[in-house]
Amino acid sequence: MKRVVDSLLVLDGLLRATGVFAPDAERVPHRRLLTVVCLGGALHGAIMGSFAGPSGALYAALKLPVLLILAPLVCVPSFRVVHTVLGLAEDEPAARRAVMCAQATLATALLSLSPLIVFTYVSSVHYHQAKLVNMVVFGLASLAAQLTLARHYRPLLAKDRRHRLALMAWPTLYLFVALQLGYALRPFIGNPDFPTEFLRADWMGNVYLDLYWAVRGVLEV
Repeated sequence: MKRVVDSLLVLDGLLRATGVFAPDAERVPHRRLLTVVCLGGALHGAIMGSFAGPSGALYAALKLPVLLILAPLVCVPSFRVVHTVLGLAEDEPAARRAVMCAQATLATALLSLSPLIVFTYVSSVHYHQAKLVNMVVFGLASLAAQLTLARHYRPLLAKDRRHRLALMAWPTLYLFVALQLGYALRPFIGNPDFPTEFLRADWMGNVYLDLYWAVRGVLEV
């Protein structure tokens, strides 16, 4: 019980940006943040992939943490260039802390919204409907992550208004990379009409075209 309470207090500190997760804390709690991302991502991934059965749940539980960790890592070099061009290189470590906390918030928010995915699946929905609901859940969780990012950026904005440009640059970079990387790592949900696969053969396809067909599939049901 004590371990559960301690875990909840850690998540509370993360979401409130207090304690070791505060913007002005001396050290970045890398291990705790990574643990939150891995556990939250794995548990939510298992629920996402359960639409395709046990093997789908296992694959998604392995792949979602990879997505949540790899996407920001790909963006960091470009984010560093943005800070350098804006003359904010000395504040880049604080910006990276903000990004890490936002990513941990994303994993936490996804896990908190998992009951909606469970409810959707037990309602015997079509594959395209399940896919669209998962997209909506990711959108809501991303909003929560943006709130954490904005909370960490308040001291930086008070210090230099140029940080506003960096704050707008991150979601643009991250969304572009995360969408395409998520497409390459698919399937996360898994279409029951096809064999369960760890990766699709057409992983170099276009994610935006896939979004179009997903919305069209829902409208045609």
